[in-house]
Amino acid sequence: MSWENFLHDFAAIILPKLQPFLSSIVLQTKEEAFILSSMRPYFVLPLLLAASVVSAKEKLHAFKKIQLSDQFWSEGANFGDFNHDGKMDVVSGPYWYEGPDFKVKHEYYPATESFKKKNADGTETTIPGFEGGQGVVNTYSRNFFAFTYDFNGDGWTDILILGFPGEASWWFENPKGKEGHWIRHTAIDVTDNESPTFGDLTGDGKPEIICSSGGFMGYAEPDWNNPTNKWTFHKISEDKHYHKFTHGLGFGDVNGDRRKDILEKDGWYEQPQSLEGDPIWKFHPYQFAKQGGSQMYVYDVNGDGRPDVITGLWAHGYGLVWYEQLAEKDAKGEIQFKQHTILEPSAKPNEYGVEFSQLHSVAMIDMDGDGLMDLVTGKRFWAHGKNGPDPDSNGAAVLYWFKLVRGKNHSAHFVPYKIDDNSGVGTQVVTGDLNGDGLPDIVVGNKKGTFVHLHSIKKVSKEEYEAAQPKLIAPKQ
Repeated sequence: MSWENFLHDFAAIILPKLQPFLSSIVLQTKEEAFILSSMRPYFVLPLLLAASVVSAKEKLHAFKKIQLSDQFWSEGANFGDFNHDGKMDVVSGPYWYEGPDFKVKHEYYPATESFKKKNADGTETTIPGFEGGQGVVNTYSRNFFAFTYDFNGDGWTDILILGFPGEASWWFENPKGKEGHWIRHTAIDVTDNESPTFGDLTGDGKPEIICSSGGFMGYAEPDWNNPTNKWTFHKISEDKHYHKFTHGLGFGDVNGDRRKDILEKDGWYEQPQSLEGDPIWKFHPYQFAKQGGSQMYVYDVNGDGRPDVITGLWAHGYGLVWYEQLAEKDAKGEIQFKQHTILEPSAKPNEYGVEFSQLHSVAMIDMDGDGLMDLVTGKRFWAHGKNGPDPDSNGAAVLYWFKLVRGKNHSAHFVPYKIDDNSGVGTQVVTGDLNGDGLPDIVVGNKKGTFVHLHSIKKVSKEEYEAAQPKLIAPKQ
């Protein structure tokens, strides 16, 4: 152990235990006082050195990137303990990868896709998967989102796949440790929207698929007594002709009535007090995004006690914002919002000099353990191909986390920290603790392949810490 580490551990671990003892010493005689006084340098110097070492140490969040595959199988990935060994595994496309090192993979549904790549010498190489980052022609996978849950209650984690927009979604039944393909069960025949999600909307403690289907907004849930049957889609709207490629969707309690509502780019649906008979939910129009972003969230960003809304502005363009819910309602009694910019709606750097396009997925999690929810997002790599119509379509596939910082008078802003510039996001980015160290990690599946970003905390000097902090290049307007 180095002298510096010894001093750090002494101050952090031993000194707090000695403090009650030292403070309880009562000097009875002059001799005792003289002895302690003469020994003071031997006590004080190490304590001062240890204190200086501790004060000089800062915590810096870092990420280790692990690429599980360079093949394009899906636009999303997730994790769960599929083999009951107590370690989290990763699912991406037709494979799941054994944790904790993710080197061993298992095929749980047929991996039949491949494409031919032309080499410089005129020969061809067959590459497994859909044509993505290793190819030239733009293609799409039939696997857009992955979620994990024990659907049949047998104690083994199953896999839910939401397919290409407008197509079916399935769940795959875990064979309880047996090799081979998992039994596939159709959940719903048509899953529309490019940001459908999966969570407990109804408050019954069990998750539902939240999406549009056939022009209607709604949610799909299984018969939990017969989960292998097709799920029931509950319409919450009239036929609003929602297109399968509509962007932007989320859920959360907007009005503070403890019932979760559904959000889309043009407003929000208020969940009624009772869901008996599948009532139509009241729609509150509000344009959160003209074109539509990706996942939308409800969270009290600035700590004023009112739920706010977080959304991207355009999944294939620019912009990330949060909408502050105002105390005053409009003349019709409707909730009003004020927009605050995190990333500019055009190719213009924000106050930290950060700009990137195609924020096709956003996750919300407390990344640094300060009790506030942060954001994780990045650039969807080649959403419409290398030379697609999207702005900066071939730009660096960056991945960022944005730290929420609250200020005075219920102000708030997000500080961007770059994680990586060669992985990006897909239509889904997933966060959670994969290795059991209590820190949120990140899982990505896209046209570059499959990635895990393992989160760690490094103790660095104050100088190193300051050098790693994002710097304001322009004051916030």
